[in-house]
Amino acid sequence: MMIQSFSELKVDTKGQKLIDISKKIENFVKDSKIINGIINLSILHTSASLIIQENASKDVLIDLENFFNNLVPMNENLYLHTLEGKDDMPAHIKTALTNTHLSLSVIGNSLKMGRWQGIYLFEHRTNNHIRSIFCHIFGE
Repeated sequence: MMIQSFSELKVDTKGQKLIDISKKIENFVKDSKIINGIINLSILHTSASLIIQENASKDVLIDLENFFNNLVPMNENLYLHTLEGKDDMPAHIKTALTNTHLSLSVIGNSLKMGRWQGIYLFEHRTNNHIRSIFCHIFGE
């Protein structure tokens, strides 16, 4: 029999960085009691994103942050949309270049991920934010 479960996960980002949310998502999967299925994760914002990335070396996360900050600089002279400050439009561009949704398989009541993979909320704004991630799992 197919069942489904929903939850909205709140994450306090405390500024621009990558935050490992893998354990929180794995706990949601465990609590759902779904053995085999699919989980869809949606971040409910346009200035933060979701990515799957290496979880073994913190240097990877630092390098990613530095890469995106160099690729999309915080220079108000480059953008028309600066209503919320110099990080406003760069945050929207970074979100457009990454993901706002992730779908993953659930096998044996666990996320099916590679050994060195983690799920990260990628905060693109410099101020603290409470971000919402909508989790929808369905399966049997």
